[in-house]
Amino acid sequence: MPLEIKDVDTYYGSVKILDSINFNASHGELLGIIGPNGSGKTTLLRTISRILKPKVGAILLEGRDVLGMKEREFSRNFAAVPQDTAINFDFSALDVVLMGRNPHLGRLELESEKDIEIARRSMELTNCWEFAERPITELSGGERQLVIIARALTQEPRVLLLDEPTSHLDINYQIEIMELLKRLTTEEKLIVIAVIHDLNLAARYCDRLVLLHEGKIVSLGTQTQVLTAENIKNTFGADVVVKKHALTNQCYVSPVPSPLKRQNKTEAERVTTHLICGGGEGASLMHELVERGYKVTAGVVNVLDTDYEVAKLLNIPVVTEAPYSPITEEAFQAHLALVDKADVVVLCNTPFGFGNLKNLEVAERVLERKKPLLVFDATRIEERDFTNGEATKRFITLKDKGAIMVKSQEEVLKAIGLWKS
Repeated sequence: MPLEIKDVDTYYGSVKILDSINFNASHGELLGIIGPNGSGKTTLLRTISRILKPKVGAILLEGRDVLGMKEREFSRNFAAVPQDTAINFDFSALDVVLMGRNPHLGRLELESEKDIEIARRSMELTNCWEFAERPITELSGGERQLVIIARALTQEPRVLLLDEPTSHLDINYQIEIMELLKRLTTEEKLIVIAVIHDLNLAARYCDRLVLLHEGKIVSLGTQTQVLTAENIKNTFGADVVVKKHALTNQCYVSPVPSPLKRQNKTEAERVTTHLICGGGEGASLMHELVERGYKVTAGVVNVLDTDYEVAKLLNIPVVTEAPYSPITEEAFQAHLALVDKADVVVLCNTPFGFGNLKNLEVAERVLERKKPLLVFDATRIEERDFTNGEATKRFITLKDKGAIMVKSQEEVLKAIGLWKS
């Protein structure tokens, strides 16, 4: 492989920070380094860039030991963009970028037309040529970051190292910089290794991810292999739901806050609210109800549904069915059993197909049992009905038989509160 990190241990004094780090990177690859604070991400970049010397292991570029390269040769192969770059002198942006040519110049040698042309090309690549003559101190944070990346590119490296290149930047600059890094791999065939704190940006743009925790690689691979709820819980200590975006097919990570701990039992905690949900339409309400102290149950939802994953994270009893399977009689009866234990039932703003039509039958049984039924109808039932009108008929029947219709989550919570009191 072009770049190999082999069995690297790095220390700060007597404290081991990196432990047996092994991975490789190819030309044309954007490799993301992720992990919680203190996991060793910056130390890893400093080790590759020779700021720190590993106590054990080797770093090889196309079979050559990087640590054995002379400084000028190393700087022609590796360029780094640190997390914070303070430039307090009024150099023009072009002057700053031209500093990247130093590894290619002899002692006291001035930049040639070729050097200036290389600097210009780098600035055009990073969309910052338009402010080439402006003082670096007058540029915004995003503009300055583009200039610093251009300076690194002017070294004409084969490996580009970046430490949180999008931190403290507006979303437009975050996207612009990540698009630039991706373009540098696809068009310039650079090896780009970047520490990225935003997991969703990392998933969107990186070819592979390295997940660090306590100085060790705990997961290495594609976004699907690395960005799992279990990995994120074990490393960041955060409860999340990981899904594939419908448009991009990329992973996206959504946090699920833990419910607040209460010392005293409230009136709400003596009330059980059951949600008839699915398709992710119950997730937000589950969390809000648990936050307010209500006991919550749910069903019937398919395993892998967002509602199932959130219920699992919040320790909510839930009746489940196999993925992409219709509700069985066994699940239907288990669902009725939960309804019987509930004080109030909420039918969420869920899409209905023939597979989950039995959930509407459960809602009908709620009214037969003289229990309060709140029907969430934020999106017209006709737009959520994929049963040739059968779900719409049953929905209208619920309304005619006394179900309480609500249009927003706030109305649901208010109605539950009024009923409780």
